[in-house]
Amino acid sequence: MAKDNTKETDYRKSKIKSIIAWTIAIIFACVQLVLTLTPFFFMIMNSFRKQFDMLQQGVFHLPDPWFTENYVTVVTHDFFGYFFRSVIVVSISLVLMLIISSFAAYPLARMKFKLNPFIYAAIVAMMSVPMHVTLIPIFKMTTMIGFNDTLKSLIGPYVAFALPMSVFILTAFMKTIPKEIEESAEIDGCNKYKNFFLMILPLSKSGLSTLAIYNGVGMWNEFAFANTLILSPEKKTLPLALGQFKGEHSLNIPINMAVLTLSVLPMIVLFIIFQDKLVKGMMAGAVKG
Repeated sequence: MAKDNTKETDYRKSKIKSIIAWTIAIIFACVQLVLTLTPFFFMIMNSFRKQFDMLQQGVFHLPDPWFTENYVTVVTHDFFGYFFRSVIVVSISLVLMLIISSFAAYPLARMKFKLNPFIYAAIVAMMSVPMHVTLIPIFKMTTMIGFNDTLKSLIGPYVAFALPMSVFILTAFMKTIPKEIEESAEIDGCNKYKNFFLMILPLSKSGLSTLAIYNGVGMWNEFAFANTLILSPEKKTLPLALGQFKGEHSLNIPINMAVLTLSVLPMIVLFIIFQDKLVKGMMAGAVKG
């Protein structure tokens, strides 16, 4: 009886501890949710105000009335032109980045050769190079090869600065794939090329999805290179549109909020759609075997 009472007491204590732990976790999650959603709520709500309504009604007061003319003004100022140019640059850059990083990560993760650690260390060292230090050299380089003031001038820097981190993450991810899969495929007659395309690459979909989302957000919001390399108004990308609207409507905060809302929405939608793959990709590389 004494042992049964002790077990029951321990069970109750562990249950109480579990309830307390879950309660604290839920409270922190709710606080984090409020802190995360408040800026979005502020941005979207104030995008439906007239120019001076924020001063008269307060920033967190619901718009009265709801003013949609801001979005009409944004759309009629070639917003979709900026949008599609950004989509083209980011899409091409992501495809090239994923192809090159997967080709580089496979031999670093699965093959043994003398230069492997030195190449890997050099790639990792490139992560420490600040991108803004290279603005002037890249500007001169693109001018020399005739790419200046074109969308092509953005693709090279975007891919180059995304590669070190991508190769680093993808190499670690590919190391977690069991070698027995390749060995069994080699017994069936697969060479290294078939192993890569038929085995390793399909198993790395979660890691590639993670890299696409992670780097896609950075490329979508990149301003420094776009502002330096693109000069013509008809070739500017979406981050430059934000700066242009801010310059033209510096005193009209609701219009700026409308531009920001339309710019952020695509990334939010993509994250909602691919969030499961992002989490799987982040967790898959954390466990061996």
